[in-house]
Amino acid sequence: MSFETERLIIRPWTAADAESLYEYAKDPLVGPIAGWPPHTSVENSREVIKAVLSAEGTYAVCLKEDNIAIGSIGLIPPAQSHTDISDSELELGFWIGVPFWGRGLIPEAVRKIQEYAFNELGCTALWCGYYDGNIKSKRVQEKCGFTFHHTEEDVPCELMGDVRTEHFTRLTKEEWLAL
Repeated sequence: MSFETERLIIRPWTAADAESLYEYAKDPLVGPIAGWPPHTSVENSREVIKAVLSAEGTYAVCLKEDNIAIGSIGLIPPAQSHTDISDSELELGFWIGVPFWGRGLIPEAVRKIQEYAFNELGCTALWCGYYDGNIKSKRVQEKCGFTFHHTEEDVPCELMGDVRTEHFTRLTKEEWLAL
């Protein structure tokens, strides 16, 4: 399944995306704040596509003009969520390469995935999390209607080998319809 917005194509990841994934995921400003280490090679990115980004509900965020992956967005099922959510709820995760920060592209992608989750999947609420200090992620969530729900302290961040504070925001279908 793929989606289109005014400026974006949101589509499944493919092995052919490994080079563009590496280009943006190698930047230390992107992964560590989101809880994963910078990519070390195109091969590393290819493995991440196979092991992580090929999961159902995970999509490459691409500019319409060239369909090259510049970020990622995905819906996380309750069993894999970073917090305790009900079976009718999903968690939303996202990131975008540094050259595309501040252009409103991720909020555009988030709004499209919100529409899909609420209208097509029957989701009753969406959750997002961000680690302490990830102000850009917090701002995207606020722009897209999410409001603060709770904070969890001493959360293990396994891929980074540390412990963090994670803040969670939530948006119900009713709140989304009122936006």
